Amino acid sequence: MNMQPNSSWIVLSITAFYMLSLALISFGVRRHSRSANNYTTGGGHFPAFLIGFLMLSEFIGTAVSIGTAQTGFKTGISAAWNLFALALGFVLFAWLLARKYKDLGDNTISGVLSRNYGQNTRFATSIITIFALEIVAVSIYASGGAVLASVLQVDRTLAIVIVGVVSVLYVSIGGMRSVIYTNFVHASLKYLGVGLALWFGLKQVGGISALRTQLPPGMFDWTAIGWGQIIAWMIAGIGSIFSTQYVIQAVNTVSDAGKAQRACFYCAGLMIPFGIGAALIGMCSAALFPQVDSLQAFPRLIASMDQLTAGLVVAGLAGSLFGTISAVSMGSATLLLRDFYEPWFNPEKSDVKSLRFVRLATVVVGLLPIALALTSDKVLMIAFLGKALRASLAVLVLMVFYAPKFGTPKAAFLSIIASLLATVGWFLAGNPWGIDNAYIALFTPLLIMTIGHLTRRGTPPEPIAPKADDGMKQQRA
Repeated sequence: MNMQPNSSWIVLSITAFYMLSLALISFGVRRHSRSANNYTTGGGHFPAFLIGFLMLSEFIGTAVSIGTAQTGFKTGISAAWNLFALALGFVLFAWLLARKYKDLGDNTISGVLSRNYGQNTRFATSIITIFALEIVAVSIYASGGAVLASVLQVDRTLAIVIVGVVSVLYVSIGGMRSVIYTNFVHASLKYLGVGLALWFGLKQVGGISALRTQLPPGMFDWTAIGWGQIIAWMIAGIGSIFSTQYVIQAVNTVSDAGKAQRACFYCAGLMIPFGIGAALIGMCSAALFPQVDSLQAFPRLIASMDQLTAGLVVAGLAGSLFGTISAVSMGSATLLLRDFYEPWFNPEKSDVKSLRFVRLATVVVGLLPIALALTSDKVLMIAFLGKALRASLAVLVLMVFYAPKFGTPKAAFLSIIASLLATVGWFLAGNPWGIDNAYIALFTPLLIMTIGHLTRRGTPPEPIAPKADDGMKQQRA
């Protein structure tokens, strides 16, 4: 059953009203974004629970929701492992890195690595991070377009373009502070939307017991996806959290390291039930609509709901989409500002110029992924390619904090370039021999840094200290 046109307009109206409310929030806090520093940091300190929801909103975006339901449609409950991996990543981040990032006070991943490995590594880190974030944006636009195209009965290409343009306009309004407040609303409504969709799906199939009778037993096997895929998700998920520009900016918006850790624990705790719910939605769709394309598992279920409930679910999905795009755009624009524009084109640090550039950069990096999104259908796979690329940086981050004398600056630089080429190449080759590209992202820097360490000449890098280098302004929220 497809959603009728009048219902589509009701759903669209609910979504439009929700987005208008968020725009008003962004306009309300825009006065805190009148300098480049405040635009990228939020201009103040925020409660740990708020930052926990902020990070949650970025990692439970539409790509993960649609992608987890898509995988649940095909393999069952084991699809939830991709969210379990992220939850574990935040727990480990809290224990190992949150306090260190906060004490260091630098709000860019490239700035952290450059302290140990030099400026070449700084630039390479920025490039691979921006590239990885843009890949994530591709999966976000593709999944968001799939939702709108299905429930509003419009062309998928048009839906993706609309998603991209509206996202860019939304995120460029209020900077990091608006992202923090609106993403709290996004995550809350997203949770509500997934809960409503799961309730509707289980009601339609007759409950969990009835679902078991309608699907193959393997769909309820928690490891059906295979340990190779589960471990790959862990590598990609944990690695991406350890080295995500947006997460580093987020932990620097609280007042102390203890709150940074608590924010991570809040985020981890909320991810587990979300992952189970999204996987079950895909399984309900498999029982109700076994002939649909797997990418349509979640959207097809929404299209069968009553107009009010569907409107709330779509509003939640749209909100998380815009929230994730805001995170991606803000992270990429901050790196472009700090690592390229200010050192090369604005050495006098004119705040007027920097603010104008970072606003423009936010728009550009938000629009670029649209073209690729038009031909993307393997949403979760693409999303985890972006995470896998950041896993290679996580190796270097752990070395910086826990083994600063291991390897060499040259090896660090080469490992970033090699990881980018090898991981993307492996992905494009279709993950030969069933080896996921996340393993390539993990072992490439380990191998090159080990070779660099064994062949090193001269003195090793000195451990980093929580003090900004010359020419580098320490960024504390």
